[in-house]
Amino acid sequence: MNQETFVSKLFSISDQASFASLAIEVFHEQYQQTVIYRRYCELIGVDASRVNRLDQIPFLPVSFFSSHKVIAETTQPQLVFESSGTTGSQKSHHFVADEVLYNKSFSEGFRLFYSNPHDYCLLALLPSYLERKGSSLVHMVDGLMKQSGHPLNGFYLHDKDALSARLIELCELRQKTMLIGVTYALLDLAEDFPMQFPDLIVMETGGMKGRRREMVRDEVHEVLCNRFGLSQVHSEYGMTELLSQAYSTGGGLFRTPPWMKIFIRDMNDPLSMAVPGQSGGINVIDLANRHSCAFIATQDVGRLHAGDSFEVIGRFDHSEVRGCNLMVG
Repeated sequence: MNQETFVSKLFSISDQASFASLAIEVFHEQYQQTVIYRRYCELIGVDASRVNRLDQIPFLPVSFFSSHKVIAETTQPQLVFESSGTTGSQKSHHFVADEVLYNKSFSEGFRLFYSNPHDYCLLALLPSYLERKGSSLVHMVDGLMKQSGHPLNGFYLHDKDALSARLIELCELRQKTMLIGVTYALLDLAEDFPMQFPDLIVMETGGMKGRRREMVRDEVHEVLCNRFGLSQVHSEYGMTELLSQAYSTGGGLFRTPPWMKIFIRDMNDPLSMAVPGQSGGINVIDLANRHSCAFIATQDVGRLHAGDSFEVIGRFDHSEVRGCNLMVG
């Protein structure tokens, strides 16, 4: 199908049937066009001609984005996103063939959970992301700021004094404000510049980057709530290899937009799904990943809850520490 038809179908998904139908189409397309995905399917013995249900689609281990170029043969990348990784580690790369599609995916996702970006002043405390090139998170936040158009929007690297002053100003103006930040930097800000801004939306994107001791999510959120006078802390679940994001508006329970779905695989058998209610590896279908691979087995551990929500519990022990939303005690 042409891109216009695909985009129309993608953002009009309204139920399980329409999701499954498009997912099957995308699987067969990617099997033909994304060489490394086809080779992986063949290696594990998948007969693509027999795949006609969601539970038959194989998930590509996310590590392939570090070791191979995952992109459809018929396309050329317009953007290349790179994971943060750790010093000396092999970084993951996502070759994005359609920047417009990515922009629409994060924009529509934000609107579903938070309404129009124009309603907010957006502040970003993302030092470890701003200090390198190719961050999908920085690209997303910058795009949302442009849609917001608020004159006080801004990125902050290490100037916590200026950010604190700006937050106090916005609080006094009663301006609807969202502060998006990497976890360790938000904790630093909260400890050095506590304030009472109960209407502030603080969204942590996870990651200590080796700057602070690892903390469980409840502990992080308790500190931020106490220091900023909040009732809840919001979270974003995204990664370099995905073009869509899940959001938590509190309590550590995430929900996805209609074109993204979470599955939990068995801890001991990566090709099988876990028993309902059991924790296991997080598998993601992100249909916005049309030109790379939409079916990804992450290195995150999670559990599904009622209403299609999910929680992120941690990472597999052998995984690299990366910038995804995880805090493990």
